[in-house]
Amino acid sequence: MSAPKPAARIAILTVSDRASKGEYQDRGGPAAEDWLRRTLTTPVEILRRITPDGRAEVATELRDLADNWRADLILATGGTGPSPRDQTPEALADVINMELPGFGEAMRAANGKVVATAILSRQTAGIRGKTLIISLPGSPSAIATSLDSIFAAVPYCLDLIGAGWIETDPTLIKAHRPKA
Repeated sequence: MSAPKPAARIAILTVSDRASKGEYQDRGGPAAEDWLRRTLTTPVEILRRITPDGRAEVATELRDLADNWRADLILATGGTGPSPRDQTPEALADVINMELPGFGEAMRAANGKVVATAILSRQTAGIRGKTLIISLPGSPSAIATSLDSIFAAVPYCLDLIGAGWIETDPTLIKAHRPKA
């Protein structure tokens, strides 16, 4: 009998000037955590942080979560629009070793069926070492639509990069793993 696998480590990073100053209640981080807790069936350790917008600030947090906290998966919510302070995609580009643009394409397509302005969003994903980093919009409903559209590929991606093991509730999200 094999030893039980340790709980995967998932970090949720809310990117918001106002939420980081306490001027606005973070709704994106809790929405992402709620979605994960409903969908995942394996034990996970979830850490939530808030950082101001800005390329350097976001990149610093992503590096810390991947390299020091050793997150298997990081979900960064917010900072993906066209406003001058929305620099999450640039920060992600600064820290990843490999981009996975299909994640952003799928999220924009899914959200585009809900709201015409989804085309303005610049979500993407990439890998840093053994960490998958996905940038999400900041709106709770857009977070759910985005995760619904991409998460079937996330467990296998984590397998391929040597990250922690996660399973999903197949009645909500049927994770795709090739047959052995």
